[in-house]
Amino acid sequence: MFDAGKGAYREVEVDLEVRRREVAADGVVTLTLADPTGADLPDWTPGAHIDLMLAPGLVRQYSLCGDTANRAEWQVGVLLDPDSRGGSQYVHDKLDAGVTVRVRGPRNHFPLVRSQKYVFIAGGIGITPIKAMIASAVATGADWQLFYGGRSRSTMAYLDELEQHGDRVSVAPHDVTGRLDLDSILGAPQEDTLVYCCGPSGLLSAVEEACENWPDGSLHIERFAAKAVEANPEGDTEFVVECAQTGIDVVVAATQSIYDALEQAGVDVIGSCMEGVCGTCECDIIRGLGDHRDSVLTDAEKAKNQTMMICVSRSRSERLVLDI
Repeated sequence: MFDAGKGAYREVEVDLEVRRREVAADGVVTLTLADPTGADLPDWTPGAHIDLMLAPGLVRQYSLCGDTANRAEWQVGVLLDPDSRGGSQYVHDKLDAGVTVRVRGPRNHFPLVRSQKYVFIAGGIGITPIKAMIASAVATGADWQLFYGGRSRSTMAYLDELEQHGDRVSVAPHDVTGRLDLDSILGAPQEDTLVYCCGPSGLLSAVEEACENWPDGSLHIERFAAKAVEANPEGDTEFVVECAQTGIDVVVAATQSIYDALEQAGVDVIGSCMEGVCGTCECDIIRGLGDHRDSVLTDAEKAKNQTMMICVSRSRSERLVLDI
């Protein structure tokens, strides 16, 4: 699926070589990926991510953070998560220079909308998509500020590069300055200004609260973990998914996800996080009303009911027709 607002570029699945592996901060490595044949990689836009298909059943998403004009290479920054479920540990332990890894993408659920002014807020490894957005803002001549928080300077990736922008960049290592002062950053709503934020869930929740009085559409966020969704007080019910491309009907039980039901029925589906965060399993809705429980789509996109994440979302209608 290609939406011009989310980056109208082709998505591929290809084996890429790790050309370089560099330490970006304590616990963070930057991988530079390239096609072993020297072929160009697809275009991408700031906010895009790719899937690293590390092993059977082990797929992880990482934001592209390099130069959008460099068609020969893609770059991702990967934090070694102390609570890793296997993905970041695999990257840090096994993806050295010269190793080949299967890659799928790019796709963009965090697109940079053109604006006269931006406020960028990043927490920890959330700097990766923001770094590419800053480069775009610089290229277009937009006004911008970055507020970047982390545990300590040693754990904050790309500081040397970012601090070359001078007083546009405010760095807040928690062990020195404490948390970002969101009241001073976001306390006064600004016209013609967009706020982009990526980082841990606590930071995102605080930024959402601080932006409550900002104009609608001002805040754009990307989550690493799913946002809590209120359970249906009446309980989930069974419904039918019609697969438009194959014409088959699949019954989705009350205790089953659409993704699992389709997979068990032999339908070719792809997914990764199974938490409604990454967007890998996105499907277009042809008919029916989706019960959107993901943390990818905005409220406005959910209201349009044009697409859904089938790993967590369900149906509000007895029959749901998907373009799959």
